[in-house]
Amino acid sequence: MATYVISDVHGCFDEFKRLLERIDFSESDELYILGDVLDRGPKPISIIRDIMERENVFLIKGNHEVMALDAFDSFLGLEITDGNIDSLTSDALYPYFAWIENGGDTTMKELHGLARSEREDVLEYIRDSLDYDAIEVNGKLYILVHAGLENFSPDKELDEYALEDIIWDRPDYDKRYFPSERIFLVTGHTPTPLFREDRQPLVYEKNGHIAIDCGCHFGGRLAAYCFETGEVTYVDSDSFREDAFE
Repeated sequence: MATYVISDVHGCFDEFKRLLERIDFSESDELYILGDVLDRGPKPISIIRDIMERENVFLIKGNHEVMALDAFDSFLGLEITDGNIDSLTSDALYPYFAWIENGGDTTMKELHGLARSEREDVLEYIRDSLDYDAIEVNGKLYILVHAGLENFSPDKELDEYALEDIIWDRPDYDKRYFPSERIFLVTGHTPTPLFREDRQPLVYEKNGHIAIDCGCHFGGRLAAYCFETGEVTYVDSDSFREDAFE
């Protein structure tokens, strides 16, 4: 059995499937996905429907999942009639348009291709996904969140953080958050080439951080980190470019 983590797949379904093949992912393994499966790439809902069928894959919400849910809640919650359509404020529709502007159009397109019951099942699955998790492997504790731990305190329990604190934060990767060298903060959200000195789309490990968003949708890579061995497996994006982050 092996335990893996990936992040920020962003609709890159073909790369996702290739990565599972490369790590020889089986029913005896476990996979954690640190959010942002949705939006930007061509097949985000195809990825969601794939992992819905797998009991050993665990989705943690990212900011794009939360934006999608907020958009549906705000838009579908509006009562639009001939009498009030002209008076609807931009504030009422803001979550929907903000989501679309951030790549939600690909998610919306796939959702519209589903039957209503299938669409509801997908949205319910996303809604019920984890906000965070913590797993212990070989005596080491791994804190799994999409983005980081804003307003961090070493004495704070994970359930004391607001959802916004863990889906939008940009960690200080030069800072060790937990004093114990056996506790690691595992994050996605911020593509590693943006803060690695070499600007390469590779996993970053330093100061108790394991950052695994290697910018697949932006021409980088999709990475799977194995907790038991510390090994990283990569697949290049279909749009991979050596100079993508220069």
